[in-house]
Amino acid sequence: DAPRMTATVEAAGAYFASGVDNSFSMERFRRDLRIEVQQLDEEEIVFDVIGIDAAIANAFRRILLSEVPAMAIDKVFILNNTSMTEDEVLAHRLGLIPIRADPRLFRERVGDEDPDEHHVIAFRLEIKCTRGNKDDPGSSEMVNSRVLSSHLQWIPQGDQEERFREREIKPVHDDILIAKLRPGQEIVLEAWCEKGIGKTHSKWSPVATASYRLLPEIRVKPAR
Repeated sequence: DAPRMTATVEAAGAYFASGVDNSFSMERFRRDLRIEVQQLDEEEIVFDVIGIDAAIANAFRRILLSEVPAMAIDKVFILNNTSMTEDEVLAHRLGLIPIRADPRLFRERVGDEDPDEHHVIAFRLEIKCTRGNKDDPGSSEMVNSRVLSSHLQWIPQGDQEERFREREIKPVHDDILIAKLRPGQEIVLEAWCEKGIGKTHSKWSPVATASYRLLPEIRVKPAR
């Protein structure tokens, strides 16, 4: 369920009668704010943010979705596509493949600035579907009938091979289906990854989803 009862009382002194000072103080905010990581792995992070209200938690969620830079395929140069997948759909599917590359090591290209190894990551996809048994035209066995993200070949530009020797650039997952082919069909293209943010297009969003839930702490004062 989505978080409920998320309204924030902004008026200072709203709880004065109960002895609670809810006026905003940067000093108190810094003192009370705590972040405790509960789970962290290659795919997911779960953490508690203590000392904030729902409005700020939601702001963090929106920042994760739309303001954190990521690398994604932005330009696709299709040399040959005889599959049933249209060029536009193929380019769109490629753009949504998450790429394992640290965006902090790249610069965002501005305007008509010429691309170089500090702006662009290049991939090449060249695949053709053939019959598994060439001697039997009626055979249903096929080779390369499924085009997967693992078929994308990274083409290092400039000094990229040296810079990323320890952590090769590639799709995050190797089993993402891009298209299906039948014997005789092929796809040949080159794709360029660039740096961007999710506010521009969702393909640059570094997270599949970001959500939060309320974990209130209720304190009961003893009777006087």
